[in-house]
Amino acid sequence: MRTARWICAGTLSVLLAGSGMIALAQGNGKGKGKGHNKHDDDRGEYYRDHDRDEARGWYDGHEGHLPPGLAKKDRLPPGLERQLVRNGRLPPGLQKRIEPCPPELVRVLPPPPPDCAHVLIAGHIVLLNRHTNVVVDIIHFD
Repeated sequence: MRTARWICAGTLSVLLAGSGMIALAQGNGKGKGKGHNKHDDDRGEYYRDHDRDEARGWYDGHEGHLPPGLAKKDRLPPGLERQLVRNGRLPPGLQKRIEPCPPELVRVLPPPPPDCAHVLIAGHIVLLNRHTNVVVDIIHFD
């Protein structure tokens, strides 16, 4: 009689432990799933496609009289261009080229997060964290 109880208890514990492992395996892991939520905003981008289109529309409409920072003559050499990357720190050479973003352009962009500002750097709209000089996102005009 005692042996039968132990066998029942052992079988029940194995079954419960196995179902618990299956439940854990089906949890929300941190891996990149294939197909599930692959279009969520985990790209680290702040500007959406709509924002980029609006900014390009503004740029095209003002191409004849662009403010400093967006004119063709303000383009960066290729070496400095490579240093302007999302989630990268703005090097001192580029910090000197920061221009304020025109108010009519700021109106078509989403409001910046705290401690950030929309600025112009040599033909690019840059969402810059003003305290850390980290580039949050970029809109290129090419």
